[in-house]
Amino acid sequence: MSATPRYPLATSSWVADEYAALARVTASGRFSMGPEVRAAERQFADFLGARHTVMVNSGSSANLLMVGALMYRSEGALAPGDEVLVPAVSWPTTYYPLHQYGLRQVFVDVDLDTLNYDLDALAAAVTDRTRAVMTVNLLGNPNDFDRLQAFCDERGLLLIEDNCESLGATYNGRQAGTFGQMGTYSSFFSHHISTMEGGYISTDDDELHHLLLALRAHGWTRDLPEENLIGGRKNPDPFMESFHFFLPGYNVRPIEMEAALAQVQVARLPEFIEGRRRNARTFLEVVGQYPQLRPQRETGESSWFGFSMIVDPGAGVDRRTVLDALDAAGVEYRPIVAGNFTRQPVLKHLDHRISGELKNAEVVNDHGFFVGNQEKDLTRELAVLDEALGRCLDRR
Repeated sequence: MSATPRYPLATSSWVADEYAALARVTASGRFSMGPEVRAAERQFADFLGARHTVMVNSGSSANLLMVGALMYRSEGALAPGDEVLVPAVSWPTTYYPLHQYGLRQVFVDVDLDTLNYDLDALAAAVTDRTRAVMTVNLLGNPNDFDRLQAFCDERGLLLIEDNCESLGATYNGRQAGTFGQMGTYSSFFSHHISTMEGGYISTDDDELHHLLLALRAHGWTRDLPEENLIGGRKNPDPFMESFHFFLPGYNVRPIEMEAALAQVQVARLPEFIEGRRRNARTFLEVVGQYPQLRPQRETGESSWFGFSMIVDPGAGVDRRTVLDALDAAGVEYRPIVAGNFTRQPVLKHLDHRISGELKNAEVVNDHGFFVGNQEKDLTRELAVLDEALGRCLDRR
């Protein structure tokens, strides 16, 4: 691939307002978590229509706190050895927090069109040890939450969402990430909003909110309201509450710069999502010319993190041929997230079992890839993609 790609995976979305937000923080002299973070949390909760959001230093940390909060709640807490259903295709930090809290993961196949759960395969994965479903909205695409919520409700299972790739996606008009007990989001550079590093957890549950606040900063009570659902009423003497620890927590706090950037980026988020959806319409027109390729099928209203394609293994052309053509044209690409995660060497360290044969995850792993999407107009870049595909594939 050329040194300067003609179609990069991502570029910066920052304009003058983002740099002004950074300057506001540097002028204030306050850099560690403070009023900017609180303002960003209120704004993001309003955007989602959620009761609470907690900002953290990454989407990966958001997943860690989300799982941790379920281990410490007063009723119905998860316990080591409980089973949690997970999709076989996702990013590593979907899985690692479950392992780190001693939970057993059950890998379930995905649907070849949506790249989310094969919902018919979920039922076969349930045992009497199953307690929760970790759902992942992959590459911007929401799950079918009508079916998924009914599935969990019928079996008394907890539902949590890894929505780190799908900020701004909606299902029946409701924001993805707000269907389960908690949902997580990422604001890493290449995601829908960019705060350098960063993430959020959303919840409507007051106790889970208090647990998240404590877990975010050392397990202490300092950031909790006076009346809280972890330790009750706080000591009126601030000195006594300075170092008062209730939970084995972390330090995954965001900084004020990230929160200032978030406020600007979330204000621009509706235009970002609309831009990504416009690009998706063009992408689907391009890829629709090539019967050898299967694009991701939208469920609800995707926010189109990227544009995935699966090369039909029976079409007489292999993935490497297509990728070589993209290289020659200067188109950047990646695997579809981490592929079939059960084929990753790290799996030997995770307590797990595999439900079924994961046939579709294998196809994704061996024949899939994706190219980038952004908020800006990608008409020119998608023409480059079309040109590259036309060199190695037959049009309809």
